[in-house]
Amino acid sequence: MKSPALHSPREAAKILGVSYPTLKQWIYHNKIRTMKTPGGHHRVPESEIDRLLPKKLGRGNLATRRGDFRRISGRNQLIGRVLEVKVEGLLAQVRLAIGEQQITAIITADAARELRLKPGDRAAALIKATEVMILRS
Repeated sequence: MKSPALHSPREAAKILGVSYPTLKQWIYHNKIRTMKTPGGHHRVPESEIDRLLPKKLGRGNLATRRGDFRRISGRNQLIGRVLEVKVEGLLAQVRLAIGEQQITAIITADAARELRLKPGDRAAALIKATEVMILRS
């Protein structure tokens, strides 16, 4: 059986969009269930994060709420697989494979954590540009 994905309280707070002290209070008041490491540190199972995803953002089952958490009307979307995520400081570099091509985007580190991006995940690159240039190769 696959073990559940676990997040540190700080990671869980960022995913849920609450402050770290708020999440710690939730832990102390048993509003969120955690597991403890052998060293006594709290870890938040992904199932608990899913349980607390804002219900007002969408109705339906968990899969629907997760999928609808961020909807966008943009049509210039390229679907691919995450090859690499490099987080450093405030920014994250995300490299996607789209067919035989690759595209790299720089996003905030918070956004990368919120999206829970990791290699192998399916993701979309949304292209928003006022100009497109063509080069002859």
